[in-house]
Amino acid sequence: MAQSVISDGNIILTGFMGVGKSTVGRILSQRLGRRFVDMDEVLVERFGKPIPAIFAEDGEEAFRTAEAQLCQELAQQRNLVISTGGGALINPESRRALEASGAVVCLHASEEEILRRLANATDRPLLPGEAEERRRRIHRLLQQRRFAYGAIAYQVDTTSLSAEEVADRVLEAALANQEVPGLHRIPVRSPSGDYDLLLGEGLLRHAGRLLLNRGVRPGVAAVVTNEMIRLHAETVSASLRDAGFEPVLCLVPEGEQHKTLESVRLLYDQFVAAGLDRNSPVIAVGGGVIGDMAGFAAATYLRGVPFVQVPTSLLAMVDASVGGKVGVDLPQGKNLVGAFKQPVVVLMDVATLASLPSDEFRAGLAEVVKHGIIGAPRLFVQLEEEGPVNLLQLVADAVRVKVRIVEQDPFERGVRATLNLGHTFGHAIEQVTNYRIRHGDAVAVGMIAAANMAVELGRCEPALAARIYNLLERLGLPTSVSGCSVDAIYAAMAHDKKRIGKTLRFIIPQALGDVTIIDDPGEAIVRRAIASVIA
Repeated sequence: MAQSVISDGNIILTGFMGVGKSTVGRILSQRLGRRFVDMDEVLVERFGKPIPAIFAEDGEEAFRTAEAQLCQELAQQRNLVISTGGGALINPESRRALEASGAVVCLHASEEEILRRLANATDRPLLPGEAEERRRRIHRLLQQRRFAYGAIAYQVDTTSLSAEEVADRVLEAALANQEVPGLHRIPVRSPSGDYDLLLGEGLLRHAGRLLLNRGVRPGVAAVVTNEMIRLHAETVSASLRDAGFEPVLCLVPEGEQHKTLESVRLLYDQFVAAGLDRNSPVIAVGGGVIGDMAGFAAATYLRGVPFVQVPTSLLAMVDASVGGKVGVDLPQGKNLVGAFKQPVVVLMDVATLASLPSDEFRAGLAEVVKHGIIGAPRLFVQLEEEGPVNLLQLVADAVRVKVRIVEQDPFERGVRATLNLGHTFGHAIEQVTNYRIRHGDAVAVGMIAAANMAVELGRCEPALAARIYNLLERLGLPTSVSGCSVDAIYAAMAHDKKRIGKTLRFIIPQALGDVTIIDDPGEAIVRRAIASVIA
């Protein structure tokens, strides 16, 4: 099993002033029975004067030199909870030294919340002046430190969390870091068994050990992939082999047009030839199409074998690999044959995204935007501005939206349907274009159609529809589709799996973080929404 006991590695809290480092550090110190080191307090003691006086009399350079020396000293010790100053780990040597000694977690908060927390502070030499001057200074410093903070694997937004909740998140990070440095672990509760979503960089090399830690029995393992992703699958296979598995590569054709029962039959033939038994895992390495087919094969072969998701596309990471929905298409429509098959574990290695074609990465961003609209308004705003602090954080923030929803509704009998924002239109567009348009691109166009429908129904402000349109356009995603007729797209919706009887079901945005399900808004309204996205 994954580790549940904290080792003697240090826990280091860093981030901007006012995000709660000292408060959370003291809570962790009490919980773990460890010595707490507030670096600013140590430096005040060594200089014999308050920090504003150090800056005024000795200069910031002298303070930063002493701060860097203290980082090196603390990195040689163990069993500490350390709170750094806001600028301490801007120095990459200091950051690397402390990372080698334990888990470094960067706390952050919104600019408004930081300003509120520091409203009465008089010991911040970098924040002089009145509220408006402080606001500008906070914004400027955060921009300057953005990439330094973003280089830290673990990020916790403290804006709306209590100090105790932040401490819980930090402990989760420390435990994950012990298993693999930089590993993020997001637990998912499911009626058929809880499992972990594991995020990190370079995780493919640790796949075998991560599976063993979660009770997957060594033996024959089917690694399902296609020729385009074969290199990643071979990395996974090498790790499995080192851990005592006997991996067998099982190839399927590339593309949505091959997500069929015939392709699954070919997988069954390869499973039989490989000698899979009921304990043999089926490991999907690739995008959403591979995960859907391999998952459906795992759900049905020998009435069910263990299933592992290793998504290698952004779209699969933030959407298709989470929640257990697997299946194949029929000529009449998408995903009309399928099952719910929860994975044993999901391994998300963001390093695989470096080899993803830019168009595929952009298509995945459509699902990230969707999750921002549904349940992560701050993520949406970050995408409108400079973007999340790093790629790991983008994936983690988007994934957590889906996890929260599928935990509430694992079999899509209620709130889970909201995850289909843009999909009733999008799936019809895919079908009419014979899947020549990427799923993410179709969803982007579908979200614009859904927002336009919401405006016509009086359920959404035109300004929000404009923001959705502008963000998708800014990210390079399509905002319309050509070569399709309103009649063809409307007819394709008749086979949508989300319909109730003959009633079409749509998800529309009402505000950021607030979407709703509507049934049968009327043919004329649906047709006008379709027409609004046809070029």
